[in-house]
Amino acid sequence: MDKEKIIKALEVGTIEWRRHALERMLERDISRAEVKMTLKNGEIIENYETDVPFESALFFYVDSKPIHVVASLNEATDTIYVITAYVPSTTHFNTDLKTRR
Repeated sequence: MDKEKIIKALEVGTIEWRRHALERMLERDISRAEVKMTLKNGEIIENYETDVPFESALFFYVDSKPIHVVASLNEATDTIYVITAYVPSTTHFNTDLKTRR
């Protein structure tokens, strides 16, 4: 996934928040602003090139807390789809919170 295209879509403001993402964000005390910051400033740590209907990626960023965001991009419309967001744990990731166990 092309990070520059994500940043462009963020600037245009075309974000679709999946219901699952909003429910999980509420449960996990993650704001929309934190998700946007993660997409804009974060690092892509995994690409899911075979996801349909659009390729997606796992973003990682640490500000006040570490956050993972899974999002996809429809390049034809510059629309970002936020699929889920969570605070990573060392149960599933190494201590760097980027590398899966």
